[in-house]
Amino acid sequence: MKSIIQQIVAANKADERVQAAAIQAEINNPATKPDRRNFLKKTALGGLSLAGMMGMGIGDTLAQATSQVNRSSNPADLKITDVRYAVVLTGTAGRCPIIRIDTNQGIYGLGEVRDGGDERYALLLKSRILGQNPCNVEQIFKSIQQFGGSGPRQSGGVVSIEMALWDLVGKAYGVPVWQLLGGRYRDKVRLYADTPEDKNMSVFKENVRKRIKDQGFTWLKMDLSIGSLEGKKGSTVNTAFWGGAGSQWGNTPYALTEHAFTAIQITDKGLAEMANIVETVRGIVGYEIPVSSDHYGHFDLNNSIRLGRAVEKYRLAWLEDMVPWFRTEQWKTITNALETPTITGEDIYYKKDFEKLVDNHAVDIIHPDLATSGGILQTKKIGDYAEEGGVAMAMHFAGTPISFMANVHCAAATQNFLALEHHSPDSAWWPTMVKTTDGRKLIEKGYANVPSLAPGLGIELNEEVMKQHLDPKDNSFFRPTPEWNEKRSHDRLWS
Repeated sequence: MKSIIQQIVAANKADERVQAAAIQAEINNPATKPDRRNFLKKTALGGLSLAGMMGMGIGDTLAQATSQVNRSSNPADLKITDVRYAVVLTGTAGRCPIIRIDTNQGIYGLGEVRDGGDERYALLLKSRILGQNPCNVEQIFKSIQQFGGSGPRQSGGVVSIEMALWDLVGKAYGVPVWQLLGGRYRDKVRLYADTPEDKNMSVFKENVRKRIKDQGFTWLKMDLSIGSLEGKKGSTVNTAFWGGAGSQWGNTPYALTEHAFTAIQITDKGLAEMANIVETVRGIVGYEIPVSSDHYGHFDLNNSIRLGRAVEKYRLAWLEDMVPWFRTEQWKTITNALETPTITGEDIYYKKDFEKLVDNHAVDIIHPDLATSGGILQTKKIGDYAEEGGVAMAMHFAGTPISFMANVHCAAATQNFLALEHHSPDSAWWPTMVKTTDGRKLIEKGYANVPSLAPGLGIELNEEVMKQHLDPKDNSFFRPTPEWNEKRSHDRLWS
């Protein structure tokens, strides 16, 4: 009997070698589709053959038989062992520090400091979280919350830690982050993108066609700046004092002066010019696709209302950041004066300041940037609070696919969500910075795909691509950071 079994085992082994070679050949074939390749890999790793069992002891046999049981970690014994970073230059979103939290069990979580922020905002928090269990996300967040500053970039350190913790927890328990937030309302997240401007109208029309037809966007955003009035005599008042109606970005006196204090006004001629820009865009896009507007320049609430009324008939989806977010009463005045929805919030850290906007119905839509507002859970809470107050939520985003996926999970789990910004639709290498762990496409026809089963954020880094885009001033690539281990201050906020 034993010899017969041994003959069967030998025959099975020979057969398995042939099958294994055939499977490996198909895996290596470039023509094999990703879904098929993933299936073959699981088949190769997951099978328990008679030949294999015959050569195992009882312990090994049981281990193999239970190999499909999820035990990627023991969550109760997880400990944070390091916080590391790498800085990539994305082009469209600028300098983006990626944060990695390592643990004693080999699994790690990924987070991101908001675009244009500094990795030291996150590294300074390492000494506060070292040795803690990363699964206690809210407890850890509350212990470092005070380091969020006043936003927008200063809070990026706290948020990057929070993002990475949720990624870790999802991996530890083997579930997507959206599941940890209470479930999802949607399996695809609607995206919006800027209309790529060009003074050549035929080029501009082609750019918009590409956004809609080729890339599949169903929501667009446009700039409506007084910068477009540069050189058009009689279109503005007092811009010459500031050196022209130039950009509100940078470190110029104009860019650093709050809206109400520039004394810039827009004349009727200027309003007509700006309304004509919107009319042109509407003529190309039509009315089935929402079009939002942003980046007006620094002028006061009275001119904000005048501009809002001048473009009212074009039914813009929203007027964004017309005055600073903290001017709650001014926002309420603007909102009450206009039919077009108003929106602000990309520079707000933490829930309490969103509550003021919602409680006063100062805007029609809130617009948190998750990498500033407090992270995945806080932004979910902000959205839920707004929903109770009858206010919708769109989400601002510029960064790498890591922060993008944090937004996607939050958006999937928040009912009053409208659309999420995609800041890099024209960058071919941007999505290749990561690999999805379930083989899905990151973005498909203007929508982000929500991972259905992939644990954590559902992505891993494509290190080869990342290394090609490291900041040349700091080519650190997730090196150990022992210099940030020591805590040097007393953090208690009360006596």
